[in-house]
Amino acid sequence: MKKIEVLVLLIALVASLACAPRAMRGGAGTENPGMDAPAMSTTLDRTDIDYLVSQNLDALYASRFWLTEIEGDASQPIFAIWPIENSTSEHLEDQMLTLLSSIETSLVNSGRVQVVAKSSQAALAREIGIQQGAIYDPASAARLGKQLGAGYFVTGKVTGVDERLQKTRRIQYSLFLQILEIETGLVKFQNEASRSKALKR
Repeated sequence: MKKIEVLVLLIALVASLACAPRAMRGGAGTENPGMDAPAMSTTLDRTDIDYLVSQNLDALYASRFWLTEIEGDASQPIFAIWPIENSTSEHLEDQMLTLLSSIETSLVNSGRVQVVAKSSQAALAREIGIQQGAIYDPASAARLGKQLGAGYFVTGKVTGVDERLQKTRRIQYSLFLQILEIETGLVKFQNEASRSKALKR
């Protein structure tokens, strides 16, 4: 093999290695702490979910309902989380699971309420004939709540307003959250938080 051919082969090898995919780790405590910060699409990501959940739950913990009826109740009322409805045109199955888990974690860590595990709730719902992931229905909720021993249901929905202008697409997401008293059906708390995502092509 001539020297020139060897040189060309080496250059090609170096170029192919330089273009090979490279895995990276990001987040706090890594060499790329800001990796999760940039938005990569108009879909909800973990940063958006954390924001929407914290805005709603901060409002809950500061509400008159929480301060008087929950903080003042030494028995630690039982909460169950009804599936949050995805009312957007986006496929958000994984994001909805993350959102539900974030709400559940925050409520558990508040130390003020007991929370029915989602797995127990899903099993009991199937047992009494309620379809998993069903939109909130007061009659079904009352039946399930009684079986679970829960006093309150957390429910809500995620909505999205999708707009396009020339090469820019923007989606305005909102997480609407409600706390319903199972026995009476009364809305004890409700709040809405919003987040916008845009993509320019």
